[in-house]
Parts: sequence; C-alpha cells; structure tokens
Amino acid sequence: MLPVRYAAPAALVLTVGGLISCFAGYRLFRVVLGLYGFFLGAMITTSTMGTANMWYLVLAAVVGGLVGAVLMVAAYFLGVGLVGAGLAALALNGVWRVAAGGDPPTLVLVLVCVVGALVALSVVRYVVVFGTAIAGAWTLIVGVLALTGRSTVAGAGARDVWVVYPLDPMPGRWWILALWLALSLAGVIVQLSTTTKTAKRKPRPAAA
Repeated sequence: MLPVRYAAPAALVLTVGGLISCFAGYRLFRVVLGLYGFFLGAMITTSTMGTANMWYLVLAAVVGGLVGAVLMVAAYFLGVGLVGAGLAALALNGVWRVAAGGDPPTLVLVLVCVVGALVALSVVRYVVVFGTAIAGAWTLIVGVLALTGRSTVAGAGARDVWVVYPLDPMPGRWWILALWLALSLAGVIVQLSTTTKTAKRKPRPAAA
C-alpha cells in the first residue's frame, strides 16, 4: 500500500513493468527480476506497517523494494528456479481445483514446486519466456486496472492509502482471465520469435 498521491505513478510502473516482462522478459530477464524483486519487497515491507505516518510508509516501500531488487538480481538462477516453481504451483492449483476442488495438500505443493524448479533450471529459455510472459501479462492487467481506478481502495481523510490487489483485482470478471490468456500467448509468441531471430543473427565461429 502507498499514499493515494502515489497511486498513479505506481500503477504506471506496474503497467510498464508488465509490458517489459510480457514481451521482452527473456532478453531483459535481469531487469525483470529487479522489477519484480522491487514490487515484492515494497509489498512485504508496507504490509507490515500501519498508516500513521505516510513518509515512513513511502520510505519502507522504497527501501524494501531496493533490497528485494538487489536480492532477486543477485540470485539469478534462484530467480529461474522460482519461476519454474511458480509455474508448477499455478498448474497444480488449476488441475487440483478442477479434479478435486479446493487447494492441494501442502506436501504435494512443495514437491511439485521442487520438481518445477529443477526442470526450470534444465530448460531455462522456455521457462523464462513462459514465466515472464504470464507474469508480465497479469502485471500489465493489474497496472491498467489500477490506472483506471478499478483495483484500488482508498481510506478516509488525510490518511488515505492506495491498495492494489495483485492476485484478484476484479473478482468475478471472466473476461480478465481471457485477456490474461490472450496477452500471455502474445507475449510467448513475440519472445520466442525475437529470441530465435537474435540467435540466428549470431555469427558462427570460423572453422579451424
């Protein structure tokens, strides 16, 4: 959460970050890791604070975001593993809800995340492309909804705060999931085509 006066700039950062991640996540993976590390760090630090002092809230968001960005960029391969674990957890939750309803057991979730992380490290390119496209598409949607004022909650009086809901910005709106899928597919196609072209342009070493 942030003071309301910072809502528009923060939403703009989410939108731009989502665009970069969705359509250039593989080529700019370290940048994307830094962005999401910043988002995560800012969310964690501000969620543990009250709203009595807005300057402390902003300072906590900046400091927590910078720490998160540094840690995420420094842990490059950890980031790849986390992307794979996240995709595995997402797939497991989707399948489990359809097959059995509810959430999967914690032990099963942990095991699937570990397997997902190991697989991710063996096929880094494709995992990064799919992971950044999916995460970027969702971040883009959340940012645009925040810019239009549809995913924010403001308090009352001088202590108004802006809260963005990253997991469920507009409950019950099926078209958001359809848009997420479409943007994710577009991001995957763009990233695979651009990275393939880049690889083809690299000169081959001369034969001895």
